[in-house]
Amino acid sequence: MYAIFEDGSRQYRVEAGDMVTLDFREVEAGQRLELPKVLLLQSGADTLIGQPLVTGARVLAQVIDFPTTKTMTQKFRRRKASKRLKGHTQPYVRVKVTHILKAGEATPPEEPKPAPPPAPETAPAPATT
Repeated sequence: MYAIFEDGSRQYRVEAGDMVTLDFREVEAGQRLELPKVLLLQSGADTLIGQPLVTGARVLAQVIDFPTTKTMTQKFRRRKASKRLKGHTQPYVRVKVTHILKAGEATPPEEPKPAPPPAPETAPAPATT
């Protein structure tokens, strides 16, 4: 099963378990993200093509991290003190697709976060005389 969805004027083809890098948005790591603009949904021999969107279909993803890309632009002319150097850092959001849902399918409950392992108990220090 795969889906083609639109986000930020770009189209992505994804399957469950894929990692996708999207444009930056204000979310936190580990948060669930819902992407409702599904253009095509294919499952086995069944293909749903939207006109322009597949009604009710959505892609659920979980935020993994926030990568960035650094771009440097340099302008140089053969004259004294005629250099320009500019930099730009573009932020992104990397997500992992967890579910692809058809119209009418319920959103699965969020998986509980695993509890941190208990801290080992320390024995009291022996008394010195």
